[in-house]
This record gives sequence, C-alpha cells and structure tokens, in this order.
Amino acid sequence: MEKIRMDNPIVEMDGDEMTRIIWKMIKEKLIFPFVDANLVYYDLSIQNRDKTDDEITREAALAIKKHKVGVKCATITPNADRVKEYNLKKQWKSPNATIRAILDGTVFRTPIFVKNIRPFVRTWKKPITIARHAYGDVYKNAEIRTQGAGVAEIVFRSNDGKEEKKIIHEFSGGGIVQGIHNTDESIRNFAKSCFTFALDQKKDLWFSTKDTISKTYDAHFRNIFEEEYEKSYRKEFEKNGLTYFFTLIDDAVARVIRSEGGFVWACKNYDGDVMSDMVAAASGSLAMMSSVLVSPNGEFEYEAAHGTVQRQYYRHMKGEKTSTNSMATIFAWAGALEKRGELDGNDKLARFARALRESAVECIESGIMTGDLARLAEPKAESVSTEEFIDAVKEHLEKKVEGL
Repeated sequence: MEKIRMDNPIVEMDGDEMTRIIWKMIKEKLIFPFVDANLVYYDLSIQNRDKTDDEITREAALAIKKHKVGVKCATITPNADRVKEYNLKKQWKSPNATIRAILDGTVFRTPIFVKNIRPFVRTWKKPITIARHAYGDVYKNAEIRTQGAGVAEIVFRSNDGKEEKKIIHEFSGGGIVQGIHNTDESIRNFAKSCFTFALDQKKDLWFSTKDTISKTYDAHFRNIFEEEYEKSYRKEFEKNGLTYFFTLIDDAVARVIRSEGGFVWACKNYDGDVMSDMVAAASGSLAMMSSVLVSPNGEFEYEAAHGTVQRQYYRHMKGEKTSTNSMATIFAWAGALEKRGELDGNDKLARFARALRESAVECIESGIMTGDLARLAEPKAESVSTEEFIDAVKEHLEKKVEGL
C-alpha cells in the first residue's frame, strides 16, 4: 500500500534501557511500514543528556512548542546509583519535569481498559483520568541539609524593596529544609485545562487538595479553581449535565475507591504523580496507562507513564528472552499520530492512529499479551515475548489498514 503522508512533523524523543528497545521495534514494525513518518529526532538517553549538560532536553521541549506535537520514550532520572552506573557528571533533573515546566501544561493520564483484565477495585467500570498539574511544587524545589542549631526562614523580597519573613523551624540540631513554589498563571492554566478537558470528554471533574492544613498554598489552588469555574465554565457544565466539585484529598481517595470511575480527577503535581500510579496499578498495570501533556497554548506531548523497565533491560542485554508490556508506548505513538492528523486535517493519519490503538487492545482481548498481564487475565493466558506481542499487533493492524 502507499504510505500515509504526514505533512507536519512530530517531535520524537528517544529514551533509555528496555523502553528504548521497544521504541525502536514499534517504529520499525508498526509505524514505518505504513506511514511516511516526518519526525524531528532528539536523543534523550541519559548518556546524551549528560554529554550535552541536559541542553538536549530543553531543545526538545522548545521543538514541541514549535511543532505542537511530541512523543516521548521513558527516560532515566538518575539517583546516586545511576550516576555511578553511567559515570555521569551529576544527578540530572527529570527530563519530564523540564519539559513540563517549559510547556507549563497539565498531564492527563487514563488507564487502558481491556475486557479480560478487570481492575483490582471491583467497583470501577470506567477509566479514571488523573489530571496532574505539571509545574512547580516538589519538582522545582530548593533544599538544604542543615548542620547544627539554627533558624530556617522563608523570605520574600519584592522588587520595591519590601520584605516578608516567616520562621519555618528553629533547629536544635541537624535537619532538612525544603522550599516549594507555584504561580498564579500556572495554577490558572491548570484549572482552565482541566475544565476544558472535562467538557471535551463529557466527564465530571473532581479537584482535591489539603487546604485545611495548607491554608495559603493549597487554599490558593482551590480559590483559583472556584474563580475559573464560576467565571467561565459553570453554565457549560450545567448545560452538559456535568458536575464540578472540590473535596479534601483524603476524602477524594475514599470516594475514588468506592466509585464506578468515569471522571477526571485533578490533582496537584506530586499528588497526581502518586495517584496516577495508584490508578494504573489498581487498573491492572503501570504499563497500561496513556499519558498526554497538554499546554495552554495547544501543544501536546504523549508519553508512556512508566519507567525504563530496568530489570527487563538487563535480561535483554544478557541475551535472555523478555516479556515487556509495550501498550503505553504504543498508545503514546497512536496519540501523537492522531493529534498530528487532527491538527493538520489529515483524516487518514488520524484513522491509522485509531486503528493502531484498536489493534493493540484486540491482541490482549484475544489472549495475546505479555507476562505482566497474563497473570491477571480472565481466563488465564499464556504470555508472549516483547517482540512477539508487537508482531501480533502488526498482524491485526495490517488487516485494518487495508480498509482505511
């Protein structure tokens, strides 16, 4: 067949370890045979980030701002052990955090439901989408390891010379101090993205913080959400029969576990990080989670919401057979291709992307899956290798492509 054209590029960001191996397989088996791929490539491997002093990550983020659509492989965020393993210059920051800060977007993560793998939370009938604020908080923190007795303070010095101080703690011995921040602009963009996404998906929106304890920081999030809802979104929500409500995050967790799902749950940055993993694991697997970063300027970055699958990579490097789940990475590519098609008015590319996503789901529902899912499937299924699963997706895809 004639390959499907791609008029404008997608920013491709390669990654690390086993997900880098899977990334290459997906391109060679599921993308390149069908699509005349127009890709702007960035190597975000830990070795290249170290070589470029992480400038490559910033360049990739700016390329997404230019081209509007990006797709990213999982990457290593190095700790002390990784610095030693890869002989790095330093513990580089999370590339995801760098990209999110530059795009100032919201991460929307939704578990991938399949018929033969039931969620561990038996009440869940529909996927829960986590809307994670992607700026600030602990990911842009300043930390100090204090030595001995002393006083830790927060100081804000305005440009007109005024100064405001608050004592954090009076230390009698060593300890630790952490400072975090956020901005009105970023919080407001977060709120707008959440309301817009919920309306687009026709889903209720929940928002949760801990404003009973954090009476300034968390309360400010709540106030901005309320302002935006009343000013711009209440009428549309009511017109569509949708609900927005705020609750404390501990109450939200209890409600989520008892719910049927099918809503958008907006969380601050760290809360969203933790809760998206909880929702993914409770839905079956961390590798069964789609993820897209949406900026207020209409830029989209798709990624797998899991790590680099380190243990499987070590087995692969020894020449051993692996059975690594590629669903989230396949969905990342499908999401980027579909969005590129939508933005460019390229219906054939968008339909191909949907066919790719459907083919991957059909494989699992027909009993073809990797080891992590085979243990959960009802009825039980035999697991296939990493490459065998991608080959099976290709077989399903070839049949669908004929009818595009």
